[in-house]
Amino acid sequence: MSHPLLKRASAIAKALLQFYARHQRDLPWRKTKDPYRIWVSEVMLQQTQVKTTLPYYKRFLEEFPTIEALARAPLDDVLKLWEGLGYYARARNLHRSAQIVVRDYNRKIPSEREALLKLPGVGRYTAGAILSIAFERDEPALDANARRVLCRLFALRKDPRKPATEKLLESLCRQLIPPGQTGEFNQALMDLGSTICLPKRPSCLLCPLSPFCEARRRDLQQELPITAPKRTKPHYEVAVGVIWKENKIFIARRPDDGLLGGLWEFSGGKRQENETLRRTLVREIAEETGMRVNQVRPLTVIEHGYSHFTVTLHVFECQHLRHRPKSQRPWRWVELENLESFAFPAANKRILALLQRKYQKRQRRAAIS
Repeated sequence: MSHPLLKRASAIAKALLQFYARHQRDLPWRKTKDPYRIWVSEVMLQQTQVKTTLPYYKRFLEEFPTIEALARAPLDDVLKLWEGLGYYARARNLHRSAQIVVRDYNRKIPSEREALLKLPGVGRYTAGAILSIAFERDEPALDANARRVLCRLFALRKDPRKPATEKLLESLCRQLIPPGQTGEFNQALMDLGSTICLPKRPSCLLCPLSPFCEARRRDLQQELPITAPKRTKPHYEVAVGVIWKENKIFIARRPDDGLLGGLWEFSGGKRQENETLRRTLVREIAEETGMRVNQVRPLTVIEHGYSHFTVTLHVFECQHLRHRPKSQRPWRWVELENLESFAFPAANKRILALLQRKYQKRQRRAAIS
């Protein structure tokens, strides 16, 4: 695409790099050229704020300081360290990719775009970030912040999430990049989008690209980028059972693929039409595990949201009645105090915390009496 602004590409790049030199954020992954550490940071930062990522990044690299250490680790250990960060497919893909790199690339992360794109979970943005920051290749790396900046800079009335728009933005970015400074340029775009060129109420008076910005010139900065209207999220009622057998609780491991893959959870499932929650619980436990339960009693109700749907979890405690579990998934009977060593989804973690508080109070009362 030819655009009049591209005639001023060098001036735009200079203004952006001067902004970055003065205002770049002090982040640990900015202090290394190690492609493994940069890769870990970029995966964690997908759909996650920087302040949330920082402690996870530190703990993850303390446990898995090299790609070989990550490749050797059991997936359960990786997911436990990722617990609470969400979007667990990122962790599974990172773990699988580490194994591929160790096996097929002699423990060296590929420095070619096509090879990177073949690794699980590596898309155009992640590949561009690794290539430009770690290997100093002249490749664009456009996260949501950078795409927003470019849409406003060029006044593009297109949805930046569409593949065709993404390719157009990459083409424009390539023409702006000053050779040999791609890593700084890409990170400057990201920083500008996350601190100045905000989704709502951008601080145009503080923006180094304000003199060049077509959206500001046309008073379109509040309207761009164009986004598709949000769809109404479906909602599900779910019955969850904390199944006791003497002093142990039943948990099962979710399949590695799909939502929350590889995490451990309490049994349960979606309520069917005209079905009572207790009936849902008994049916789901029987279908999932082959077990019968009784003494079903309410514990709590939890509202929880995922990226594409919301749920109300109706949580019950119940007693194992008979039959050995026949689940096709890995399962365990675990004492309450040992459940912390397993990686659970966020909603199940809230159940676990409630159980721990409840039974700690019970133990204190017993000790007093």
